[in-house]
Amino acid sequence: MSDTLFHKVWNAHAVRTLPSGQTQLFVGLHLVHEVTTPQAFDMLRQHGWRVAFPDRTFATVDHIVPTSTQQRPFLDVMAEEMASALERNCRDAGIPLWAPDNDNQGIVHVIGPELGLTQPGMTIACGDSHTSTHGALGAIAFGIGTSQVRDVLASQCLALDPLKVRRIEVTGSPGRGVYAKDVILTIIRRLGVQGGVGYAYEYGGSTLEAMTIDERMTICNMSIEGGARVGYVNPDDTTFSYLRGRPFAPSGDAFDRAVAWWRRMASDRDAAYDDRAAFDASAIEPTVTWGINPGQSVAVSEPIAAEPNDEALAFMGFRPGARVQGTRIDVAFIGSCTNGRLSDLEEAARIVRGHRVAPHVKALIVPGSRAVRREAEARGLDQVFIDAGFEWRGAGCSMCLGMNPDRLVGNQMSASSSNRNFKGRQGSPTGRTLLMSPAMVAAAAIAGEVVDVREILEGVPA
Repeated sequence: MSDTLFHKVWNAHAVRTLPSGQTQLFVGLHLVHEVTTPQAFDMLRQHGWRVAFPDRTFATVDHIVPTSTQQRPFLDVMAEEMASALERNCRDAGIPLWAPDNDNQGIVHVIGPELGLTQPGMTIACGDSHTSTHGALGAIAFGIGTSQVRDVLASQCLALDPLKVRRIEVTGSPGRGVYAKDVILTIIRRLGVQGGVGYAYEYGGSTLEAMTIDERMTICNMSIEGGARVGYVNPDDTTFSYLRGRPFAPSGDAFDRAVAWWRRMASDRDAAYDDRAAFDASAIEPTVTWGINPGQSVAVSEPIAAEPNDEALAFMGFRPGARVQGTRIDVAFIGSCTNGRLSDLEEAARIVRGHRVAPHVKALIVPGSRAVRREAEARGLDQVFIDAGFEWRGAGCSMCLGMNPDRLVGNQMSASSSNRNFKGRQGSPTGRTLLMSPAMVAAAAIAGEVVDVREILEGVPA
């Protein structure tokens, strides 16, 4: 029978249906980090339980790690305690850990794909909201809470409610200056931040098929911001080319056998969906959030449509009918698991080359992994950014969430390539965040205010 990738993967990993109606689902890959694991390991010890499958569990340090210097011990006592606890727990359980001094260290949702741990047809769990990122390679990936981290450590299983599947079809060619970030912000704006509750989002159409894996990861990363539990793209030749030769991917004849199986896991052409939505990529413009959730966004040329008493307007300091374009910024941040990959840095470097950061702007470039940083430096991107006045940092989550020294101060306005613009998200309860593509952030850093990146690209070779 024809079926979707979601149901194929779900059924292949289903252990049993529980009395609650939930499915006990086997987890093929468990990714852990320092924030959601200390209590989970403590709960294991209290029960006398051991980690069931340490060979299916991999750890890194990303959320709390400083990016200006990663020298140990960290100056932040709590950060050092969390990193030390993860090191101790992984050592005791036999779990591989990529600590800050390891060449593979980085944001968990960046290193999983780049190491080839993330593969089509997998079930993946991680104690982080943006685990949906891994769906870009045809996996079904769930963000989970601390108690569920405990459950996966102890049993390699999760108890989950079945999901419906919504097919999101994006067709057409995006215009110059329009990126994957603009596409997903547009999807969330139209479908709503709660529109995906109870759904897995399957992204497809000619636009998605033409995207790189990096771009697909940006799309899938923010599925959770639209309320969806899962977001994925069916695996194809782009996926297989990306995975070939990566450290944890199959090799030789095993890779060819894996590709044959991965192809079969893709959704069938006549698969039935619970809902469908369609978007025209050619109609999408560079997009910027104006409010306090990722669904509150506008095209850069478009006025804000909101009521005068809107809480988000008041917090952000906007008026109904105003435009985000021209808004003065204080901080520019390029990084995160949404947009901290090499291709993101390459595009930002194209924008800033030959320019200088505005004098009043603090601008940070934070690679998503040490591997991204090494490759960027090999290509001379670090010097492009440094010459322009950006700070070139080490790998980590950085200013995406402010659980480290990279934070907004007071009511600073930030142009950010990350995924959330909630109140306090970037470390200050009164700090304000404008989400946009890395290219738009780079343009804002140079201009000192939000600008339409298309105007800058007119003078940049394609």
